[in-house]
Amino acid sequence: MKLKILWLAILALPLAAVALEPGDDAPRFELMNQDGERWALGEHLGGRPIVIYFYPAAMTGGCTKQACTYRDYMAGGSPAFEVVGISADAVEGLRHFRTAENLNFPLLSDPEGRVAQSFGVTVKPGEKMITRTVGGKEVELVRTATTARWTFVVSPEGVILYKSDQVKPTEDLQNVLSVLQNIPPQSGN
Repeated sequence: MKLKILWLAILALPLAAVALEPGDDAPRFELMNQDGERWALGEHLGGRPIVIYFYPAAMTGGCTKQACTYRDYMAGGSPAFEVVGISADAVEGLRHFRTAENLNFPLLSDPEGRVAQSFGVTVKPGEKMITRTVGGKEVELVRTATTARWTFVVSPEGVILYKSDQVKPTEDLQNVLSVLQNIPPQSGN
């Protein structure tokens, strides 16, 4: 009986792998975007740096602020990087989020948090559901796990240039821009 209780307690712990650091190769991954289409990191390497940010839940306060900050920056012309947001939200929920906030970059569904874990991001298992209004209609957004809020910058060669596991939604973009300003030209600028 004690062993069973101990095992259940272990299963309830947040899941995380060894955290990657700057200088490590970014894991190559494929996920579905908000439209149910495949998005593969390997197909986006070779051009501009890529900002990969993990966030807890679509259409929640901090996550919306963070996404809209990136949206506004990306709308300002030719950005110095690509951006992609990843959460455990279902594809349909990500489609609603992108529509509601007029986001101009891909949102990827990592329903079991496996990609997040491959970067070392903490993942809390468990299904969650929230209800929001999108286009005058009430919709349910479902996620099967919750990831911590972390941001990575990946070079065009696929190497992690920057990692933050202490992300503040409204300051994330400024931190990324500061990092990108200090990257030597041969590293992707």
